Amino acid sequence: MKTKIDRRFRFLFVLLLLVQASLAQDPARLSVERIFNSDEFQPARFGGFRWLKDGNSFAKLEPSPTIKGSMDLVRYDAATNKRDVLLPAEKLVPTGETKPLAINGYEWSADDKRLLIYTNSKKVWRQNTKGDYWVLDPASGKLTKLGGDAKPSTMMFAKFSPDGARVGYVRESDLYVENIDTGKITRLTTNGSPTMINGTSDWVNEEEFNLRDCWRWSPDGKSIAFWQFDASGIEDFLLLNNTTGLYPSLTKIPYPKAGTTNAAVRVGVINADGGDIRWMKTPGDPRNTYLVSVDWTANSKEIYLQHFNRLQNTLNVLVADAASGDVRSILTEKDDAWVDLELPSMVWLDGGKRFLWVSERTGWRHAYSVSADGSDVRPITKGEFDMIDVQAVDQAGGWLYYGASPQNAAQKYLFRTKLDGSSQPERVTPPTDNGWNVYNISPNRHWAVQTSSSFGKYSKISLLDLSNGSVARTIVDNAAAQAKLDKLQKGPQEFFRVDIGDGVALDGWMMKPPGFDPAKKYPILFYAYSEPAGQTVMDSWQGANYLWFLMLTQQGYIVASVDNRGTPAPRGRQFRKSIYRKLGVLNSQDQANAAKAIIAKNSFIDPARVAIWGWSGGGAATLNAMFRYPDIYKMGMSVAPPPDNRYYDTIYTERYLGLPKDDAEDYKNAAPITFAKNLKGDLLIVHGTGDDNVHYQATELLINELIANNKPFTIMPYPNRTHSISEGDGTTLHLFSLLTRYLHEHLPASATAAEVPE
Repeated sequence: MKTKIDRRFRFLFVLLLLVQASLAQDPARLSVERIFNSDEFQPARFGGFRWLKDGNSFAKLEPSPTIKGSMDLVRYDAATNKRDVLLPAEKLVPTGETKPLAINGYEWSADDKRLLIYTNSKKVWRQNTKGDYWVLDPASGKLTKLGGDAKPSTMMFAKFSPDGARVGYVRESDLYVENIDTGKITRLTTNGSPTMINGTSDWVNEEEFNLRDCWRWSPDGKSIAFWQFDASGIEDFLLLNNTTGLYPSLTKIPYPKAGTTNAAVRVGVINADGGDIRWMKTPGDPRNTYLVSVDWTANSKEIYLQHFNRLQNTLNVLVADAASGDVRSILTEKDDAWVDLELPSMVWLDGGKRFLWVSERTGWRHAYSVSADGSDVRPITKGEFDMIDVQAVDQAGGWLYYGASPQNAAQKYLFRTKLDGSSQPERVTPPTDNGWNVYNISPNRHWAVQTSSSFGKYSKISLLDLSNGSVARTIVDNAAAQAKLDKLQKGPQEFFRVDIGDGVALDGWMMKPPGFDPAKKYPILFYAYSEPAGQTVMDSWQGANYLWFLMLTQQGYIVASVDNRGTPAPRGRQFRKSIYRKLGVLNSQDQANAAKAIIAKNSFIDPARVAIWGWSGGGAATLNAMFRYPDIYKMGMSVAPPPDNRYYDTIYTERYLGLPKDDAEDYKNAAPITFAKNLKGDLLIVHGTGDDNVHYQATELLINELIANNKPFTIMPYPNRTHSISEGDGTTLHLFSLLTRYLHEHLPASATAAEVPE
């Protein structure tokens, strides 16, 4: 005899199949398959273009009409849009081969007489940064393979010397220089290994400081400065892959978890012809400091370094003598919480007499002009607003271009201010382009490719003439894609601010079902991230996420998101950094208070049907919501979460929580696993077992804690998938089908759907 609960779930499953079948037949309604298993809603893009040095033209790879499956490098004139072929695919066929090289990247020499081609690329953790390199002489047609006896796809970050006669590169953790004409290869370092890394970085510095290419030619081409990471003191994290064959395989990653040993990092200078390495005498323990930028001065005699202490609350600009290694500090940035790395390389002003600096010293993020010796600091931007990021410096015109949105933290526009700080902020973004705007500005600062989008609106890509702020032409309008999107059933969508008390108001957005009736009761699904690494409340095109949310509204759900304090919204230092040593506490409290305020204000939300979901930091936000506020949230879907901050990496975790040995109580309070015993609602946990970033290990610890407290939950491991859970055929479709099904089964869109008759 079937139990009542068996009949209920069988009924719900059949009902869900019937609903999905009916939706698939209605072109005005979305399905998981239409979103994640087709290209139906893919927008047109304008990727892969690169400004040429003159600033008045750009290059782009386009399919060759003469060699099928290959690409020509073409040039477009910005003013006229005139097209010509800069490099036909025929010139990229190596001797003895029939097919041209596939261009994964390229770089022109300073005199534009040679082209360095990157091909046969392979992935290193997150990006394809290993491959092979060739040099093409377009005039003669000569194509030269670099690397000598290097194994395929083992070379990294090749760069021309300033005179274009040589190429330097990293090969299996060592630095080399190769003479293009003679083929002579000089090996500069000889101790490279999986744990002694020269010229590139270890796992954690790549992940948290975006350090990959870790070597620099001096302007005179005589020397090379490079990072060296000694990761030998870091304990290996083991990734077990059970899907490769009869027996599993192991991958070892030196991965420093919070409070453990970091790599020892130092910067060396070596003659490009070989010789002894001169190590820069940076202060402090190299295992407890970070070197996050290395930049030569124009005279090739000094190197500017940005140097963090381990807690990342003090950032020093150091000047090192390249010949002696002696170092002096010229500028110090401190914060009671942490200092953000705003400019990962030096931006020189006034012919190298000054440099650009970004600081929150006034409580707002602003740009400053600093003398080369650090003694004179002058504000460029001013006022009670945040400069979001630096876009470009126009030395000739005397302008600083930057992203900002003084009136709305969910939006972003291009502004400019005089470099001497004498002018008020001037909006450059055309007044019709409201929402989120991203720019690629030409080297001569005359042109900018603008990508403009808003919530529920595909990106429009335009060419701006910065001399007068006008749109020279539309490159991609995505009108056809938008027309298809606009035919879908859609309910009201709105941005709002919610008062959570104590003078704190948070930004949010809400999507309501088509045919919305305020007299009805609807379930609500909150989408959260909640940590300092990202915002969710942005007036921009949200891609597949937006389409999935729209599908859920079509199925009767309200979907909403709120940015709590601690997220990187441009709302001032205090808003962003109040989360210091309160990670997991303040953000979950803000999310819960926002949920309560939104429910109280909107009688159409059913307080008995409140759910939350998120990925990574959002997965932790989901766990925190379910464990700390079990009377608010009835269901949660946590994807790739870090349940215990002690098991995440040093750089990210210690930046916001301090050191475990000093701040053990803060770590305990921050960890969702500490409160797992409070779970009441329905919880789905999803994680890739091959996640090298947020390890499945901590999810297994959470599973044990839930078991120990006899808490029911659902777990879905994806074998050997990484943090993106995207590898393998059908993975993304399967994942979002799972999330959709779990939502329907555990938080029905109809208040009476669960009341299935016997």
